[in-house]
Amino acid sequence: VLSHNLCTVLNVPHDPVALEEHFRDDDEGPVSNQGYMPYLNKFILEKVQGNFDKVEFNRMCWTLCAKKNLSKSPLLISDEDAFKVWVIFNFLSEDKYPLIIVPEEIEYLLKKLTEAMGAGWQQEQFEHYKIALNTSREGLSAWELIDLIGSGQFSKGMDRQTVSMAINEVFNELILDVLKQGYMLKKGHKRKNWTERWFVLKPNIISYYVSEDLKDKKGDIVLDGNCCVEALPDKDGKKCLFLIKCLDKSFEISASDKKKKQEWIQAIQTTVNLLRAGSPPPHKEARQKRKELRQKLLAEQEELERQMKELQTANENKQKELETVRKQLEAAAARAAEEEKKRLQTQVELQDRFSLELEREKMVRQKMEEQVAQKSSELEQYLQRVRELEEMYKQLQEALEDEKQARQDEETVRKLQARLLEEESAKRAELEKWHLEQQQTIQMTEAEKQELENQRMIKEQALQVAMQQLEQLELERKEALEQYEEVKKKLETAANNTKSWKDKVAHHEGLIRLIEPGSKNPHLITNWGPAAFTEAELEQRQKSWKGKKATSE
Repeated sequence: VLSHNLCTVLNVPHDPVALEEHFRDDDEGPVSNQGYMPYLNKFILEKVQGNFDKVEFNRMCWTLCAKKNLSKSPLLISDEDAFKVWVIFNFLSEDKYPLIIVPEEIEYLLKKLTEAMGAGWQQEQFEHYKIALNTSREGLSAWELIDLIGSGQFSKGMDRQTVSMAINEVFNELILDVLKQGYMLKKGHKRKNWTERWFVLKPNIISYYVSEDLKDKKGDIVLDGNCCVEALPDKDGKKCLFLIKCLDKSFEISASDKKKKQEWIQAIQTTVNLLRAGSPPPHKEARQKRKELRQKLLAEQEELERQMKELQTANENKQKELETVRKQLEAAAARAAEEEKKRLQTQVELQDRFSLELEREKMVRQKMEEQVAQKSSELEQYLQRVRELEEMYKQLQEALEDEKQARQDEETVRKLQARLLEEESAKRAELEKWHLEQQQTIQMTEAEKQELENQRMIKEQALQVAMQQLEQLELERKEALEQYEEVKKKLETAANNTKSWKDKVAHHEGLIRLIEPGSKNPHLITNWGPAAFTEAELEQRQKSWKGKKATSE
């Protein structure tokens, strides 16, 4: 099962026949010391091409070892976050077994997590922890690192969600090589429409997805040394535009604001420059530099230790020589009593000579110790200078961002003041115009008032005449309504007679459809029902009313 899963994850074809052949003569089984490791190296690891999902491979290894080694005590991070810390440990650990992460890399990781959480780095607290760590061991194992981060010792005051987001951000940068990510608008190549996409920048590719969950991938922009990025002016109602030019096609992108636009342009240009130079991603290059610095310091320390051992060996040899000479002098004193004076004189001379040499060796040893102390002091000063330069670089970056923001704010305020001055001038001119119009209106009011009074008198007279005509029409309407009621009664009587006649005819002669004469003139409809007069009579009445109106005027 383990071999099959390894082959699946590593994209290697599984050969069950080779597995059976390999373990056929092994009575102890595939988990024996001499059984599985040769098979793993020969039939699985040697066939790996590198085109496998490293995250899935890490997850499988995590499944094999987490349950046995993960601490049972409650942690402030979830199992998924613990897995990501474990993968980061494998990236930052030293290249020797058993794997450990040295204090310098622990400090680097904790600083990255603290920056991602938006908190301040506690250097003094870490120095105390580093001193306590160096007294007991060289570094931490993966499970000790998970306990350290999960205990919240360096993330006090932060909730679980903030710590989880920080771990995910560092995991994306160090493991997934995510240099930058965020939402932007992309212009289509066929329909030319703008669609919001989640962009992810990696060392040699830009992938864009429907959303930040990375489930629905829409396409890739492959980067190489021939690519370039340039800013575009605003057009088609879109702002903060820039263009990514590749060999086969170009991509128009719209950022949310000018700051994001500049950040993306700088990040993509930096990535293209690294591809042209053949350099690794920034975090991998920084890790390699830290490792080379540690190796250099370790080599210098080993060289100093070697020199100290050589001095100690030389001193021991001198001590042995002195002891040999002393024994020879004692033997010579026993063999030749007659040469005692000469031997004593020779012994004194030899002692003086060796004493001088011993003093000289002591001075050389003291000088070497002073050199060792000086080298240690220079090393501490160098490390302190490196930390000061890193802090100064961060401060310079923050100052540059503040200056850019201040310039943008100043330009915005200046434009606002100019617009307010223009609006104030326009309003002042408009008020003066209104004032002149008001004066003209006041002058015209008196004349119009007299004219309106005359018109009112004329309209009152016309209204009285119209009221009289209206009363006359009301009388005529009542008379017409009475005539209509009489005609209506006559029609009902005639209809009743006709109906009885139709029934009789139908009873005696069968179904007969009588042809009835229609109305010769179209009926007029009033607000009270059918009119009692024809259209000609209505026209006559209108002429009469118009004549009366003309006579009254």
